[in-house]
Order: sequence, then C-alpha cells, then structure tokens
Amino acid sequence: MSGRNTALTPPADAVAPVRHPDAPAPGELLGAHYEHCFGCGEGQPHGLHLEARAGEGVRVSAEFTVKPAHQGAPGLAHGGMLATALDETLGSLNWLLRVIAVTGRLETDFVRPVPVDTVLYLEAEVTAVAGRKIYSKAVGRIGGPRGPVAVRAEALFVEVKVDHFIDNGRPEEIRAAMSDPDQVRRARAFEVNP
Repeated sequence: MSGRNTALTPPADAVAPVRHPDAPAPGELLGAHYEHCFGCGEGQPHGLHLEARAGEGVRVSAEFTVKPAHQGAPGLAHGGMLATALDETLGSLNWLLRVIAVTGRLETDFVRPVPVDTVLYLEAEVTAVAGRKIYSKAVGRIGGPRGPVAVRAEALFVEVKVDHFIDNGRPEEIRAAMSDPDQVRRARAFEVNP
C-alpha cells in the first residue's frame, strides 16, 4: 500500500485477533449474511453473489465472477465493484470473531484491470483488535489463489450494537430481518457495513 494511512495502523496496545470458539469451521461456506445484500445476497439479481469460506485463524477466502453488469470500462470490472468485493470479504471476517461491526474505513489499491468473466479470488485476515476497532487486510487475485494480484485493501471495522441498524435502517427491512425465525440468519443480517 502506498502512503500508509495512520487511521489504519493499529495502536501500540492492539492485540492479536482471537477466533471465536463458535466460529464456522475452516473450509465452511459462510453463506449470505443477508438475502438482499449487494455483495453476497442471492436476492440481488445484479449483485456480486460473493461466496466466502472460513479459513484458519481469523481468515476468510472468497470469490466472485465479474459479470457484464459489473463493468465500468468496456469489458472491465468497475473499480467500485472491486471495492465492494473487498469490503464484503473483509466484513465476513467479523463472523469469525462473532461480533457485529461496520466498515469505518476502507483503503483500496487497484493494481491491474479485472476483465469481465474473470473469477476474482480474495483472501482476507484480521491483523489486530483494539477495543471496538478491528484492523484487517485483503488481497484479490485474478483466476485463483496464485493468480496475479489485481486489488489490495486495508480496513478498519468498528464493533456496534444491533441498535445501530434499528436506529438507522429502513423500518420494513429491519422488521423483516428481526422476524426471521432462523436465529443465525437473524444475527448475520446485522453483521457488516454501515
């Protein structure tokens, strides 16, 4: 990353992240945290449909295929879509910590263009925790885990209570998510992004 931002540098008293004992097992598909999420939800016809898997420690891997609806320049992924994929992958890390957190800051470097119909493979990890702040980083590679690097990101997530969503979300979506009888889906609906 060029010109490292001090807001993304963990303080001296930060601690190593600890995977929650009830976190999904390594290799387990995490599934959509919310059906209508643009990043991972199946209910979004032009969404990324990103699929994330739990990794070892506090790591996840994810992938999505760049579709024609995701283009910016002709035949190439829109940079905002790539940033969305990074944000979604980084946000999935919070499920391994079993905390509700929102994106506070996301810094992205675009290294090379990503063509339409390309599979972007992403890897992310939490690097440190300081109070409510969760520091993480991710890299996206074209075609697979050993492919050329296309994008990188560093992020700061901030742990929040579910009231953050209740107080700020649209009431009809909040009611629908809160009334889901599946306790895990109900909890996951509120796990990432402001």
